[in-house]
Amino acid sequence: MAADIDEQPAGYERLLSAEHAGAIARVAAVIAERRPRHVVFTARGTSDHAALYGAYLTEIRLGLPAGLASPSVVTVYGARPDLSDALVIGVSQSGGSPDLTEVLRLARASGALTLAVTNAPDSPLAGAAELSLDVAAGHERAVAATKTYTAELLALLLLVEGIRAGDGVLPAEERDALAALPELAARTLADTTPAQFAPRYRFAGQLVTTGRGYAYPTAREAALKLMETSYLPALAFSGADLLHGPLAMTDPDVPVLAVVGSGPGGRSMGEVLPRLGERRADVVVVGSADVEGCTRIPVPEVDERYAPLLDILPLQRLALALALARGEDPDSPRGLKKVTATM
Repeated sequence: MAADIDEQPAGYERLLSAEHAGAIARVAAVIAERRPRHVVFTARGTSDHAALYGAYLTEIRLGLPAGLASPSVVTVYGARPDLSDALVIGVSQSGGSPDLTEVLRLARASGALTLAVTNAPDSPLAGAAELSLDVAAGHERAVAATKTYTAELLALLLLVEGIRAGDGVLPAEERDALAALPELAARTLADTTPAQFAPRYRFAGQLVTTGRGYAYPTAREAALKLMETSYLPALAFSGADLLHGPLAMTDPDVPVLAVVGSGPGGRSMGEVLPRLGERRADVVVVGSADVEGCTRIPVPEVDERYAPLLDILPLQRLALALALARGEDPDSPRGLKKVTATM
């Protein structure tokens, strides 16, 4: 897991290269020409959080309605939704889950434009889709996904911005800003602060993660990493949903990890953090925003769209360090396999 985490700056650089960015641009140009009326993502596990990020990007940057499909609608209940005007995107590291493949197969048969975003270009998912993108993360050693997750994020970012451009080619200023990501990721990973927090959570019975907007997928992915590597029950809520009831469970014995950036999503957490303070919750902020009265794991400030590519890195480091502090094996969590096949 440590090796996989460390490879992410190189993964960003590889995906931003002319070869891979060019392939994404060509797919984006095809989608822009087809002009889908809405976008449906289908994914499981970690990839579901990447898909949620893609949905935020789609609605904010393209102005198209976007949502996450429930594969069981097709595979368990036998429903056949009409997706003829949609772009249906399957996101999966392995591309091997039968339910996702079936969703794309049926969507394509109904007239949808289908796209597979995967780290396995020869997978069944890629074969079922009309278009496919290779996130080019390379072999991932640990069961817990890290570098494949961020590769999916970056691929979806390049895709959406390419569709927005119309011809798949990003503006020069966007390309320049993205070119800084590998160095910023390396700098973030070099910070040892996350590992220093492992003793703080070693004996925690449960934990809450929260964020809004682009930070919400990061909160969800962080919770999953903590659960699958440390077996620590972790509940993820959007900052808004936290105020609608779950706030009552927070207290000094329930630590909170809040993902707070410097954009609109981070600023909207301004009404959430004081309420957690009233509950005397143990809050640690992860992100670029300095929050008065809260301990912070710092992350470089970037455009809010890019922040999920950096904010998750210290949380991956924390999950790794906490698993080791609790005497667990983060490379091979009990009961889990690298490819989970569901129907």
